[in-house]
Amino acid sequence: MFDFVREKRRFVQIVLALIILPFALWGVDSYRKGGGGEPMATVGGEKISPQEFDLALRQQQERMRESMGDKFDQTVLDKPEIKHSILENLVNQHLLVSQARAAGLTVSDDQLAQIIASIAAFQKDGKFDKQQYEAALSRQNMSPLIFEAKVKQELGMRQLIDAYTRNGQAANTVADNLIRINEQQRVIGTAEIALEPFLKQASVDDAAIKNYYEKNSGEFQAPEQARVEYVVFSAEALQAHVTADEAEIKKYYEEHQPEFGTPEQRQAAHILISVAAQASDKDKQAAKAKAEQVLEKVKQSPTKFAELAKQNSQDPGSAANGGDLGLFGRGMMVKSFDDAVFQLKQGEISGLVQSDFGFHIIKLLAIKPAQTQALGEVKNTIAQKLKQQKASEKFAELAEKFSNTVYEQSDTLKPAAELVKMPVQQSAWLNNDQSGAAPWTGKALQAVFSKEVVKDKRNSAAVEVAPNTLLAVRMLEYKPASTRPLAEVSGAIRQKLLRQQAHELVLKQGKTVLAQLQRGEKVNLEWKAVQTVTRMQHAGHNNELTRQVFQADAARLPAYVGAENAQGGYSLVRVDAVKEPAAIDDAKHANYVQQLRQVTGEELFRAYLADAKAHADISMKTFAADDKK
Repeated sequence: MFDFVREKRRFVQIVLALIILPFALWGVDSYRKGGGGEPMATVGGEKISPQEFDLALRQQQERMRESMGDKFDQTVLDKPEIKHSILENLVNQHLLVSQARAAGLTVSDDQLAQIIASIAAFQKDGKFDKQQYEAALSRQNMSPLIFEAKVKQELGMRQLIDAYTRNGQAANTVADNLIRINEQQRVIGTAEIALEPFLKQASVDDAAIKNYYEKNSGEFQAPEQARVEYVVFSAEALQAHVTADEAEIKKYYEEHQPEFGTPEQRQAAHILISVAAQASDKDKQAAKAKAEQVLEKVKQSPTKFAELAKQNSQDPGSAANGGDLGLFGRGMMVKSFDDAVFQLKQGEISGLVQSDFGFHIIKLLAIKPAQTQALGEVKNTIAQKLKQQKASEKFAELAEKFSNTVYEQSDTLKPAAELVKMPVQQSAWLNNDQSGAAPWTGKALQAVFSKEVVKDKRNSAAVEVAPNTLLAVRMLEYKPASTRPLAEVSGAIRQKLLRQQAHELVLKQGKTVLAQLQRGEKVNLEWKAVQTVTRMQHAGHNNELTRQVFQADAARLPAYVGAENAQGGYSLVRVDAVKEPAAIDDAKHANYVQQLRQVTGEELFRAYLADAKAHADISMKTFAADDKK
């Protein structure tokens, strides 16, 4: 490929992220204009539709489900603050796209084509494959037109963001001071006053236990519990009930030939005399004249094409290989180059071909004909795909009937189970405040402990607990929330109160000892071996104690500090010496400068975005706790 792709490697990574991760199709006119309803927000007159918001919400759900697995609780997305955050993110994206467009930040069609062609997800055998590209997009339910519009917007916006985040400032003195602060070492000794000995001094009577129980009854609530029977209806389970016969497999194979083959590929070499698309006419004429001179040499000695490419080509990526660009399919190169290559016969050399990169002289080295996999090689793949399609179609067909049956025959789950050929199962005891493994997500538990199930003794509504997965439940046994009796929890209360008393005693003792040490008095303590700590590496001491260690007056050593520790005891620290960092080497200095520039660059961008929002005409829907949208 040409230099642009190599120089824009970060852009390539962005595009790859867009196809691997789900994303909302914000900013694409053909998408925004689809669907009706009141807009969720407007940005400078540009509307964010309910459909766009729903898509962003669903895709956030999928990201969370993928990262959290069985621990994911989709009810978290019902929270107003989460919905507001997703909508605000869409608003920011729309605003940045419009700002980038106004600033003229964009990517040309040729550049876009080269970036997309270099993405591994769109390649087969290391080369761009149109069928692979379209199949990858199809899995995300989008067309190339929508995707390419999205990529253009994303890359334009990224250029705007980078203009700030990559241009933060960092003074050398600030970097050096930060290094000295972070890497200053302090030599310390530590001593511990443990909690356990003070437990023997603590005492708690029955009256104190009863008093605590009565004042803190909320601590001793046993949550409501339920045991239910349930039916899970999913597209995945339906696959066991569908088949794909030989005729269907063959028909699919014949109607989807592009999925099972590779298009014709060509191997070409070129000599590039480069000149920028925006160069002056004078520079373009000079480049063309030079290219014509090289072309004349090629015509005189066509067998020396590779040698002439090494001598004259200004494409560093291919010149060393005699101009060889390897195999590629139609549409992978810029249009003028692509058209020329696919008009040549094997061994033929083109005239001058102009592109945004300059002037090319092209030689067609080889042709790899289109190939198609045999039916036998892809039969199992097609069969599985057909079964998935049939199961999805069957699920869509039965989902409403299943929901209606659960509702209409609300005194039993049997008819709904028979309708979808799924078993009626029984759960273990479920708590209303503890979601667990599928299908017992937060949304499922809402159904279990709903009024219609608990009080009305009816079936729950059919609720979606995962993509293409419905759940309906019916109560078998129910235990209401209750307060655990005093006799059951008195032992735990006693231990808690004993520890509280002991903790108060150890803190009092620790502060007394610390004051004695700071006055220079001798105290009988068992000091551990000295160790060296920094602000970043502090030997397991908590942040409060570390802060005190580095705030201790280094002019009067030894210095003493102290704080309570995680075990309930008290830690004492003796600061014996301070070691300043050695001379700062260039690599470390450069690393700190880079980090500071990143931090200040991000602050610059946040300030820019806040200012842009303050001056933009923006309105957003507000969400209430019971808002369904």
